[in-house]
Amino acid sequence: MIIAIDGPAASGKGTVAKRIAAHYGLRHLDTGALYRAVARDTLAQGGDVAEASAAVTAASHLDVATLEDPVLRSSGLGEAASIVARHPEVRAVLVTYQREFARIPPGAVIDGRDIGTVICPDADVKLFVTATAEQRAHRRFLELVASGPSRTVLEADVLADIKDRDHRDTIRATAPLRQAEDAALLDTTNLDIDAAFRAAIDLIEAAMGNAGRAG
Repeated sequence: MIIAIDGPAASGKGTVAKRIAAHYGLRHLDTGALYRAVARDTLAQGGDVAEASAAVTAASHLDVATLEDPVLRSSGLGEAASIVARHPEVRAVLVTYQREFARIPPGAVIDGRDIGTVICPDADVKLFVTATAEQRAHRRFLELVASGPSRTVLEADVLADIKDRDHRDTIRATAPLRQAEDAALLDTTNLDIDAAFRAAIDLIEAAMGNAGRAG
């Protein structure tokens, strides 16, 4: 079984995806970590994330064993990853790994921004997880404050970054962020993580039930 979960930054899709994977005994892949790792390696090699050639080199030599590197969760890398993801050549390198990961039995829960539309268009279940930009910025703001109390972080700046990233992700020419036509919408604006997880399971079970009846 393949469950594709897409959505914008800080919508809660990653946390929900992990819990869904554990619930069904499936493997989980955060594809955003792939792009953050490419950005990390590009910068570490002295490259410019805006230059496709440097990012492609990093993507071609990416060590997927480093996807749990805590450095990948820094806000700066999130922005750099959004820039890296605009390069069609980088996406072409990473798409093979993502599809192969999805095909390994018994299946996987994969979250990102183009999973249901490009990576796994034939996924058994598709969810599009979102929330208002203001709520997503508030969540990210709280994460940043918790990760470094000594840092000066303004929520207004976080909101501006969220909106900029949404704009880049939705207008890019290759694999823009959008809800697949057959994806169920999950708005987490007013949901905590437990409620979002329960709502996601309900949507998945409903989709699986409908598929069973159709078959």
